[in-house]
Amino acid sequence: MKVGIVGVGAVGSSIAAALVHRGTARHIVLVDTDHARARGTARDLGHAAALHTPTRLQPGDPDDLAGAHVVIVTAGTNERAGGATDRTDPAGRLRLLDRNADVYRDAIPRIATAAPTATVVVVTDPPDPLADLARHLLGHDRVLSTGTLIDTLRFRAHLATALDVAAADVHAQVIGEHGTTQVPLWSTAAIGGVPLPAAAHRAGHDPDDLRTRVDAAVRHANIDIIDDIGASRFGIAAAVADLTRTIGRDEHRITCVASHQPDYGTTLSLPSVVGARGVLRTLHPPLDAAEQAALDRSAAALRDATAPLLT
Repeated sequence: MKVGIVGVGAVGSSIAAALVHRGTARHIVLVDTDHARARGTARDLGHAAALHTPTRLQPGDPDDLAGAHVVIVTAGTNERAGGATDRTDPAGRLRLLDRNADVYRDAIPRIATAAPTATVVVVTDPPDPLADLARHLLGHDRVLSTGTLIDTLRFRAHLATALDVAAADVHAQVIGEHGTTQVPLWSTAAIGGVPLPAAAHRAGHDPDDLRTRVDAAVRHANIDIIDDIGASRFGIAAAVADLTRTIGRDEHRITCVASHQPDYGTTLSLPSVVGARGVLRTLHPPLDAAEQAALDRSAAALRDATAPLLT
């Protein structure tokens, strides 16, 4: 499988490394306006080739994306550089939208010309409105954003740590916006099939206190990581590598990623069946009244943010 990565900063280079270590792609093209960065990243990762499944790493231009099965877009300004690290700011990642939309208006038409049949994965923040813009510019629906995939993994990880169980045995999802209006689905969260309140009680936790602590940890996880190391890169890189494998192998796995939802008039995350053409269909989990209201608010915030991009 040939994979293109457009934007080879902290996140893009980490995704490339994750793809190499997992042996997901046979050919990876690294595209960046800083050609030296793309070239150096390809050289550095290429030195590990003898330890992994053979992978060709190529620094290149958008034209070199021709024939790519998947194109991953990480280009743009990150949260620290874009002033989007205030935990009290209701806009959150949406602060980055205007400047990163300009990046997409330049990059996406080039991707469309070079790789018209590729499935495009939007990672740049804020990914959901940018996926809607990319869909508009590409003229097809093989576009998804990573959406709340990383938020869902963080939700499971924090619950697993609190309850001292393996994260793989935590069943919990975050839907809606990858941002301040995200919606953790507490009503259906379970540990090994046991509803979360019962599992929390048995582990000696007050469910309401656990919910308060975990919700804050998940909602602000990205900023906490940025405060410590400057960029959130390793978790999202592993998630994108896994998603790329799902697309490349047409696995029809269910994961929380974002695609355009006509019922909501915007791109947002729901549990989605993912295959070679991106999101094949979405599932609508049961929501309690508060969760449905929160999802409606999340959709409204995304519609308001996206509308100016498409006029």
